[in-house]
Amino acid sequence: MTKSFAGVRALKGVDLDILPGEVHCILGQNGAGKSTLIKMLAGVHRPDDGEIAWLGEPVEIHDPQAAIDLGIATMYQELDVVDGLTVAENVFLGHELARGGFSRRSEAAKRTRELLARLGHARLSPHTEVGSLSAANKQIVSMARALSHDIKLIIMDEPSAVLDSEEVKNLFHVVNELTSEGIAVVYITHRLEEIRQIGDRITVLKDGRSMANGLSVAETPTADLIRLMTGRTVENVFPPATPIAADAPTVLDVDGLGLTGAFEDVSFSVRAGEVVGLAGLVGSGRSEILETIYGARRATAGTVSVAGTTLRRGSVVAAVAAGVGLSPEERKSQGLVLDEPIYVNVTLASMARFAKGGFLDERSARSVAREQIEALELRPADPDRAAVTLSGGNQQKILLARWLVHGTRVLLLDEPTRGVDVGARTEIYALIRRLAAEGNAIVVVSSEIEEVLGLADTVLVVADGRILTTVPATEIDEHGVLDLVMKGAAA
Repeated sequence: MTKSFAGVRALKGVDLDILPGEVHCILGQNGAGKSTLIKMLAGVHRPDDGEIAWLGEPVEIHDPQAAIDLGIATMYQELDVVDGLTVAENVFLGHELARGGFSRRSEAAKRTRELLARLGHARLSPHTEVGSLSAANKQIVSMARALSHDIKLIIMDEPSAVLDSEEVKNLFHVVNELTSEGIAVVYITHRLEEIRQIGDRITVLKDGRSMANGLSVAETPTADLIRLMTGRTVENVFPPATPIAADAPTVLDVDGLGLTGAFEDVSFSVRAGEVVGLAGLVGSGRSEILETIYGARRATAGTVSVAGTTLRRGSVVAAVAAGVGLSPEERKSQGLVLDEPIYVNVTLASMARFAKGGFLDERSARSVAREQIEALELRPADPDRAAVTLSGGNQQKILLARWLVHGTRVLLLDEPTRGVDVGARTEIYALIRRLAAEGNAIVVVSSEIEEVLGLADTVLVVADGRILTTVPATEIDEHGVLDLVMKGAAA
């Protein structure tokens, strides 16, 4: 299949075959064409050339409803649930159960319970408002919606991106249950270790082409997959840390910080050149801690100080002025203005510096953006390119560039490599280490414990809104973190 957008070839010839009851993994760097491919299967886009055959017969998937009618359901990385509706209302959204013009709510609730039980989440109430659920439970709702149709193929785009290790295990259990019933699963992920656990066959995309179609998971070495994806050998290792100076000053000091209902009595400090990592399960309070330090949430107890100056509670303005920058977990919805060009996003936190007479000095903003584009090797190297058109790794670089332009001293990074391919990850890891070596204080939150241990000098293990322990990263391993987390969560 081929597909172009405004003269740009997104797909240049992709082949894919999917078998009943298999988990078919699709690999590729950001921008390889994965999203375009699955959107054609989902009826969002139509191919310019090529053919789709379903159960041996050529078909045209004109729209998403046509895909559903065939038996194809898609779960996107940005979950398409409606927070203001209940679980049952979300599950049957678009094909509501009705009789005589009236909604059959009790029937919808009954069938939703059956679907949730099938997914191993019988305790989740059909009447719960989705906005109150965790990301993992929202994903279960999205999956239940897919199963509310008579499907033969379900496409999962980065389903584990917001899940902790226990939730990933449950996801794999659900996938295995589906495939045992003959349902095929297309599984898209950047986490190569997941493919070994769940996949049967692999298709690799690069630059809009299929480099390999239907490789056996068991028979294909990881090094070969990386080479097919990137065109080069990538050692996915963490760069060595630069020793922290003995007299390095404390830049960030968090003392007794609390937020009712989220976390309590959080205390730690970060010195110039130090990377502190927060390890714990999704929902443990890690993201809320960062957002409260940044002022996006108003603390109910404790203080945050930068270079000895106590910040005003609940004030992003005060935090930014003091040199605190946040790269949020949901960078697309919370960090970037997607329709604006790179140069606007890069200078967003420093508008006063680039303003003349109340208007943005675009020439100066573009010049600074070009410097950051070159320094961070951001691609494509066009300051006028809209942020929405960039890969996840390059969007992450835009956020880092924004704070570098602003002269930030404290970087708060929430899931910095979420949805980022293996090649871009190594670049971001190196960049984080470089920023630390330049004297910045960095706090990293990641659902991947290996990433926390690989990047951090000091690790804070968090469970149920409490810091269980503070330990040098060299003195704990992944099993040690998980053991502490599980004990702490059960306490």
